Amino acid sequence: MSQVLFCGAMIVTLSMGIRHGFGLFLQPMTMDRGWSRETFAFALALQNLVWGFAGPLAGVWADRFGAWRVLIAGAVLYAGGLVTMALASSGIGLAGSAGVLLGMAQSGTTYAVIYGVIARNVAPQKRSWAMGVTAAAGSFGQFLMVPVENGLIGSLGWQMALIVLGCTALAIAPLALGLREPPQGLHDTGPRQSVRAALHEAFGSPSFRWLTAAYFVCGFQVVFIGVHMPSYLKDHGLTPDVATASLALIGLFNVFGTYAAGVLGQRLAKRHILASIYLLRGVAITAFVLAPLTPWSVYLFSAVIGLLWLSTVPPTNAIVAQVFGVQYMSMLGGFVFLSHQVGSFAGVWLGGWLYDASGSYAIVWWLAVLLGVLAALANLRVNETPIARVAAQAA
Repeated sequence: MSQVLFCGAMIVTLSMGIRHGFGLFLQPMTMDRGWSRETFAFALALQNLVWGFAGPLAGVWADRFGAWRVLIAGAVLYAGGLVTMALASSGIGLAGSAGVLLGMAQSGTTYAVIYGVIARNVAPQKRSWAMGVTAAAGSFGQFLMVPVENGLIGSLGWQMALIVLGCTALAIAPLALGLREPPQGLHDTGPRQSVRAALHEAFGSPSFRWLTAAYFVCGFQVVFIGVHMPSYLKDHGLTPDVATASLALIGLFNVFGTYAAGVLGQRLAKRHILASIYLLRGVAITAFVLAPLTPWSVYLFSAVIGLLWLSTVPPTNAIVAQVFGVQYMSMLGGFVFLSHQVGSFAGVWLGGWLYDASGSYAIVWWLAVLLGVLAALANLRVNETPIARVAAQAA
């Protein structure tokens, strides 16, 4: 179990850490290339959408043929996407590299694939905790990589920074070998399912649909903030150092938030944890928008929102494993994550489009608050009782 956790945590540290700093490239790339913010925002929105749609397919391959194979392919795509992003000279080139290639890469190097391995190789009584540990590692990667990326941009320029990050992404490949699973793991003791039966069972469950709908909101909120926060702060006269510190603080406090969510998921109803997270996000955003904007208000908001940032990930995935079993954990987690990425697309693209149309991010901030309330209500409808598969088949 320790090898699975270490390798999984390191992979998520790299894959999530690199992408967390993409917002730092918005201003230098658009100014150098003469692009609008919507051009950059659309490419990252497309990245999230491709990531989401490719996620279930990557999950099926990981469940059937081994996560390590999918991870190696994802590492190669990640490196290629970052290098071609550095060389892109048009909006179409940016969409193809930062959007399509990096979206495909992230579908095979992040949570859905990693959590499938963890769910099959960690005992159920430790599963939520293990997922919290891995998510916390990804959060530490965000904290670590944001100042690294900012330093690379400052010292090497944005193009060379992307190329260096592309080389760094290749480190995922050797780590993937540590996730090669033995023939027999900690799998379900019930009857084996076909892919079709698993999908029919999951999408026929109201709880799966509520969980999936709520995850849309998570993507909308965090990707909007992650991509547009640096520009929002600069528009209000704050320095780039404040934006860098903001993203780093989000990553740092996310370490504690995701780990705490994983631990609490072993003791409390996960639907209550999720509902609380979404409501608290709404409160934090409301206070941030209404309060005077200063460096210290930014740092306080970043710390609070960091505690709530990816803390939805362990309980959401733990519910999927608890209710539907672990045989198709990566695939089902991929479908739930697809909803997250559709929300990400909406958040990042609407942020750019509405800013260009109105000159302000205000509408998107308040939309994020409203969606948080709706997500909390949706999670309260989730039933965490495991599917009675044998009884259902007998009936």
